[in-house]
Amino acid sequence: MDLQVFEELRLHEAALRQLDGYKAAGREWYDRNATFEINHEIVRYMDPQTGIYKPKGWRGALSISTVFRAPGQERPYEDKFGPDGDLRYKLRGDNLVHHQNTALFYAMEHGLPIVWFEGFEPGKYYAYWPMFLVREGPAEREVTVTAHGPAEFNADVVYPRQDIAIKYALRETKQRLHQARFRAQVMEAYECRCAVCRLAHSPLLDAAHIIPDAESGEPSVSNGLALCKIHHTAYDGNLIGITPKMVVEVRGDILAEKDGPMLLHGLQEFHGRSLMAVPRRRSDKPDPACLEAHYESFLQASHTAVGPTGVV
Repeated sequence: MDLQVFEELRLHEAALRQLDGYKAAGREWYDRNATFEINHEIVRYMDPQTGIYKPKGWRGALSISTVFRAPGQERPYEDKFGPDGDLRYKLRGDNLVHHQNTALFYAMEHGLPIVWFEGFEPGKYYAYWPMFLVREGPAEREVTVTAHGPAEFNADVVYPRQDIAIKYALRETKQRLHQARFRAQVMEAYECRCAVCRLAHSPLLDAAHIIPDAESGEPSVSNGLALCKIHHTAYDGNLIGITPKMVVEVRGDILAEKDGPMLLHGLQEFHGRSLMAVPRRRSDKPDPACLEAHYESFLQASHTAVGPTGVV
């Protein structure tokens, strides 16, 4: 790697490390004014007016953005996912040597990590990183964007890919993007607070499915709950249940147990209480049908754990 490419890679990695720090601090989404600091300068992460963004003095693109469009609203560039689950991102116009396109090609040629900002509301974006540009579709004037680096991407395989390992890796990529989007949506709706206890420390919160993915649960906010890690584990393990009216119940054997202040204050005291944090928008509130389906499994677990004469 020559010195220029090494320096460019250092810049990209520094920008992404600061995104890691924002994530650790609980940041779930970004606006078009998002910035980072490098070499004592404040630099923007994106320019949604153009989609492809390269900071001044850099050679490779740092980010791409997909602007939010309401259903039915016309898009100037129609980005889409391919049959492999990777994003196809349109180049800028028909001029391949346009400076924004050459910035994309530079990042692709040298394997530079970039950020993809996906608009989910006007002026609000989810961020996915590190992403890589791995292939150009000349006829379609597009590049392929993947969460797998160039070393993991077999450019000689023709779609649809048959290699099991590659198909598995791509499925993992799609799942990673799905999980990031679902988490950001749920955290936004619950204002980064646990639905059960209102804990507000984002690194300690999960976006929980009411009906799990494995049981065909929809990746929608109404099938999600923001839960701290204790209450997420307790909910998935049917130690606690949530009624269709959003009231917390603690399993009988757990209520009867004596095991110190953590159990008392972490679980038992929430028995019979309504959820302490719920979304403002009606469409984001927990779907009663989803809650009821999960509550039924909680009741079955309760019956197994507590028989007519007490704890089994």
